[in-house]
Amino acid sequence: MPERPSTTEHGSKKHPVKKNLCFACGKDNPYGMHLKFTLNREHRQFVSHFRLGKRYTGPPGHCHGGIIATILDDAMSKLNKLRDLVAATSRMTVEYLRPVPLHRPLRVESREITKRGRRLTRVAEILDEKGTVLARGRGAFVIIDPARVFRRK
Repeated sequence: MPERPSTTEHGSKKHPVKKNLCFACGKDNPYGMHLKFTLNREHRQFVSHFRLGKRYTGPPGHCHGGIIATILDDAMSKLNKLRDLVAATSRMTVEYLRPVPLHRPLRVESREITKRGRRLTRVAEILDEKGTVLARGRGAFVIIDPARVFRRK
């Protein structure tokens, strides 16, 4: 099945959010990155195509490592939509394989590796326009009940 647009909202059908202020994908965050993801159902993965501007500078002409980690984490989080659940990152590792350039076409792809009980293992990769993997993340996510975890006191 071809790629199709996906909402960039956080939450799930059972636990929708009123505003998405996520720094990476939140359309309601005026200072955010506004990443837009599509779901490739055939490959059970999410993909986002983007370019990074100078505000994300780390080394001259290249992206800051924290922004790279943010992109990878958000891409892996999108996989929650495949299971209609909310899961939080509990651990994440990042391999910085090559410098991620600014002002160039890039994409991030994510996919789920395993599910064991409440624990989900996922990977994501940032690739350049030639398909070279520039950075890779692996994350452990834990399924949560947002009504309990994020309740207001």
